[in-house]
Amino acid sequence: MDAVPNWFRSLYETTGFNFTVFYDPYDWHRYVNGLKITLLLMVTTILVSLVIGAVGAFIQGGPSRFLRSVVNGFVVVFRNTPPLVQIFFFYFGLGTLLPAARTADGLRVPLLDNVQWAIVSLALFAGAFNVEIFRSGIEAVPRTTVEAAESLGYTRRKAYLYVVLPLALRVCLPALNNNLINLLKTTTLAYAIAVPETLYAVKQIWSESQNVLEMMMVLLATYAVLVGVLVWIMHRWERALRIPGYSR
Repeated sequence: MDAVPNWFRSLYETTGFNFTVFYDPYDWHRYVNGLKITLLLMVTTILVSLVIGAVGAFIQGGPSRFLRSVVNGFVVVFRNTPPLVQIFFFYFGLGTLLPAARTADGLRVPLLDNVQWAIVSLALFAGAFNVEIFRSGIEAVPRTTVEAAESLGYTRRKAYLYVVLPLALRVCLPALNNNLINLLKTTTLAYAIAVPETLYAVKQIWSESQNVLEMMMVLLATYAVLVGVLVWIMHRWERALRIPGYSR
């Protein structure tokens, strides 16, 4: 059990490479907690952004001009402003306008904490791109397919949910994969509002142990593994949903 920590401790004593995260329980605990927050941000923002994209694309094809304008405005704003600015706007701007609760000892507790604001802002940012991705997939579905569903008694909502969306998803999966991978990498911006994700934890470790190079290597390896796993999952999903004529 102690072979790995002892090896890294020996490595530090003989070469000077100080990977404290692998032999110091306190640093390891901080690193693992940061990784857990990163995984939380990744999973929640991906799921929420997919819902936003699917619902937004549905509204874009709807009869209401007002709702279409709202969605189009949302897409324009969130696609054309930096995600870091959006995080600051939500956390420092809107966060100050929301009512705050009070604890038993009289301390003010914000309605949403920094982790929750990071999830909201990142999900909206990725969701704006997903709206356009889903829309492009929907436009690729033949109109005759939609008419056939409607002739069978499907309402517009049910035809979208059971016929159009599954086919559109197969068309837009490659672009969707790229956006979700970029979203995973964008979660590092949550560091700016002190969300204790992986970058934040690693920064604390190297600030105290003065091992910037070693912890940057750990950080790069961590995100390479996370992105690799996500790419593998998305490719498996793409192959599982493949239908001749609707995907490459």
